[in-house]
Amino acid sequence: MIMKKIMMKSAMPVLLLATITACGNFEWFPDNGSTSTTTTPSSTAQTATNTTVQKTQMGGAMQGNPLTLTTAVTTFAGSNYFADGTGAAARFDTPFGLTSDGTNLYVADTQNNTIRKIVIATGAVTTLAGTTGAWVGFADGIGAAASFNHPKGITIEGTNLYVADTDSNTIRKIVIATGAVTTLAGALQYGSADGIGTAARFKVPEGITSDGTNLYVADTQNNTIRKIVIATGEVTTLAGTAGQTGSADGIGAAARFSSPSGITVNGTNLYIADSDNKTIRKLDISTGEVTTVAGTPVHGGSTDGIGTAALFITPNGVTTDGTTLYIADSRTGTIRKLDIATGEVTTIAGTPGQAGSTDGTGATARFNYPEGLALAGNSLYVADSTNNTIRQIATASGVVTTLAGSAGTSLDGSGSVARFYKPSSVTSDGTCLYVADSQNRTIRKIVIATGAVTTLAGASGQTGSVDGTGTAARFFAPDGITTDGTNLYAVDGYAIRKIVIATGEVTTLAGTAGQIGSADGTGAAARFYVPRGITTDNVSLYVTDSFNHTIRKIVIATGEVTTLAGTAGQAGSTDGTGAVARFGSPIGITTDGSSVYVADNGNGKIRKIVIATGVVTTLASTTAGISDWLTTDGTSLYSANAYSIAKIVIATGAVTTLAGSEKVPGFVDGTGTAARFLFLWGGTTDGTSLYVVDGGNSIIRKVQ
Repeated sequence: MIMKKIMMKSAMPVLLLATITACGNFEWFPDNGSTSTTTTPSSTAQTATNTTVQKTQMGGAMQGNPLTLTTAVTTFAGSNYFADGTGAAARFDTPFGLTSDGTNLYVADTQNNTIRKIVIATGAVTTLAGTTGAWVGFADGIGAAASFNHPKGITIEGTNLYVADTDSNTIRKIVIATGAVTTLAGALQYGSADGIGTAARFKVPEGITSDGTNLYVADTQNNTIRKIVIATGEVTTLAGTAGQTGSADGIGAAARFSSPSGITVNGTNLYIADSDNKTIRKLDISTGEVTTVAGTPVHGGSTDGIGTAALFITPNGVTTDGTTLYIADSRTGTIRKLDIATGEVTTIAGTPGQAGSTDGTGATARFNYPEGLALAGNSLYVADSTNNTIRQIATASGVVTTLAGSAGTSLDGSGSVARFYKPSSVTSDGTCLYVADSQNRTIRKIVIATGAVTTLAGASGQTGSVDGTGTAARFFAPDGITTDGTNLYAVDGYAIRKIVIATGEVTTLAGTAGQIGSADGTGAAARFYVPRGITTDNVSLYVTDSFNHTIRKIVIATGEVTTLAGTAGQAGSTDGTGAVARFGSPIGITTDGSSVYVADNGNGKIRKIVIATGVVTTLASTTAGISDWLTTDGTSLYSANAYSIAKIVIATGAVTTLAGSEKVPGFVDGTGTAARFLFLWGGTTDGTSLYVVDGGNSIIRKVQ
């Protein structure tokens, strides 16, 4: 049994002594005024050098002696979503587009910003082009020297691939034999201009297909269908009018689309998954005439039927063998088939509304937001995007198997066995870490000594705002998180949730799910507008109400919400007292008990607020800007931009870089600037080491 001295700052004048029996299980009793120290190693290796460290539960971390860090970075828990390998050993992150040459599949691995190759016979996955672990980029080059910005659509023509590089608003060409990437059409600036090569403009193109001479592009946010002559790069608009949304059939510019996504060709006609219209459209290439062949605009559903009697919710991927269309109805988690001659729509795999990753036959199989489709031989291949897998469907029998990748973004286990999905923040009670696993909609617990990960509250993939205990509770997308050692407090949408560590019981402390505003008040009467960061001095919570540009205070005992500093709707960078001060979309926040420190993201500054008076001053500025978090050991602050960790000395405001490189993303364990991160979204300390949320890599890293 370990004895800890809990030294509260000015906000907590009564000293308490705590006996810690397990993660977050505290037996409190009054201190008799004596001085105490504690041995709290977070690993065996630290025991010899950290035998008497005085620690205080404050600011959602363990504060005490200043951290002494070698800046060695290791991966503490989780496994990132990028790995070449065979079958289940491979890793993808939101694969979207698929195409095939009959022997291999080629995948637009969207969140990994890479183009991957899968040998169908073996399931072996390699990376053909793009930079491993890079978040975004736009560079022509060979193989890993090239970079993409969320590629989605992909098609093959002869010996080349053509990619709709969605967020760079371009169409890229890849020579399969060499991996050489060039830009065929479009430029980084979005628009709708027709023209040749880089003179043309697109706006978030997603789907792409080829008839051997031309490429056809679903220019999604322009709501148009574009044609590109492969030989010359000349771009013209076949149908739709840029900026005009609708569902009207018609010829050329008279037709209307709403977020067209997938596109395929059978030689004379294009077939388009008109996603937001919930329909499948046909475009006669020779005349430009657009007709609706299945589905009904506005009326979403999963009904099979003929033509407009059939219903879709979010048709995205589409491919054809010339007589049959195959459609990925993403939101229903099903694969549909449309007989071109009769217009009859049937469901060949999956069950509407039943998300999962189960292999099986027909309706017994489960998918989780399937996107791209490709045909090869007697099989249909599916980019099962949220499962991060590539699935295979035998078209004759409907048998579904997993060809490559590994489903499961919320696996419990130790170390690299565990899985997180875009975690957003982390807090510590000195014995455990607690993680807001944002896109899994759960709160996870990690035992520091063993790295064992379990789920404390929420259910993976189940969205909501339901209070309850453990897996019965629902979160929208938990963001900031902090702890007073007994309870966790998490920002969840527009509400602040409380989680009892010992039981996993979840209640709503302040705000109301889905209700935006800036009102002070108690409990559900209070309103927030995109709250992000949260910290505690163990009496009150302090919240960065980002879109209100204010810092809010919540009394834990009553749920009473007041505005500590800033004025709702008034952005700026003015120092001052209370409502006179101005912030610019503040995000990160921490406290040492007497002051609150804020990462004023829009201003690229660290601000200090004296809790007792509300006086706001500027402590430091950084050229790289500030990321989503702050933590402190009581002497220094630790924060980050997207790719590097900074230390700020509170007494002087001096800023130094501890680890990573502010302009170089990636995934590398190493020391100091040799380490690489991909969006640092949260951080805390157990009093000995820093633990940071590497959100883009979906892992927890340790800096010691």
